Amino acid sequence: MTDSHPTIEYSEAFSRSVLNSLSAHIAILDGDGIILETNRAWRNFAIANGMPQDYTAIGENYLQVCDAAQDEAGQYARQVAAGIRDVVDGRVDEFLLDYPCHGPDGPRWYYMRAIRMAIETPLRVVVSHEDITQLKLTEEKLRRSEGALLEQKQGLEEANIALKVLLKQRESDKTDLEQKVLGNVKDLVLPYLEKLKRVPLKAREKTLVGIIDTHLQDIISPLMQRLSNANILLTPQEMQIATLVKDGKASKEIAAILNVSEATVHFHRKNLRKKFGLNNTRTNLRSYLLSMNA
Repeated sequence: MTDSHPTIEYSEAFSRSVLNSLSAHIAILDGDGIILETNRAWRNFAIANGMPQDYTAIGENYLQVCDAAQDEAGQYARQVAAGIRDVVDGRVDEFLLDYPCHGPDGPRWYYMRAIRMAIETPLRVVVSHEDITQLKLTEEKLRRSEGALLEQKQGLEEANIALKVLLKQRESDKTDLEQKVLGNVKDLVLPYLEKLKRVPLKAREKTLVGIIDTHLQDIISPLMQRLSNANILLTPQEMQIATLVKDGKASKEIAAILNVSEATVHFHRKNLRKKFGLNNTRTNLRSYLLSMNA
């Protein structure tokens, strides 16, 4: 029997040394909430927050301390007390809670755990509070980064939508300008050019008129580019007739403008329908040409 006391003393010293080596703030309670033991981390935290240097908290009723807490910390303290009582009464195996505990030195968060000790009797509850401030600060930093990325993404999406609207408006403006240029050239220039071509001219003047006509056709023939992209090859006169048909000119008007016979216009219109694959269909040639310009 006398040999057992050193073993008990060693066991208690060893247990106390283990508790004091842990970074978590640990207290051991009995079934009534009385603090039976605390570790160094628990005591150091209490002293750092204004308690005397020899403070241990042993003998205090931890549940009553939690119940009496006021202000913002009170709601969490009462949750802790209720959770410990659930553990004591066997309603839960353990109680877990992370809560803020901010102080003059800055924001702090703790992870609290209450669990019964493995011994059957007497009932003992181990309460631990682990500082998780760095984890919380890291989580908050990640949330802010995610928020900034989300805002950046939304900004890029809005800019992309605005760019699409601008590009669409640009295409619309481009089409309007093109139509105006085409209309002005066809209505105000080409009729006089055609009349000029029918007037007896000297060779040099006729050459100049031909050059002007060629360059004007290059300028006003966006339809030519679309036909080229569609791999449809038209002769220059077919292109002229296709352009005039699209403008709503009748065969007789086209013949007069191009200084050809009406039969020639009909011949070219037939060839146009064939090249566009409109033979044996009721598709209107002008409607088809307008759809290509859309």
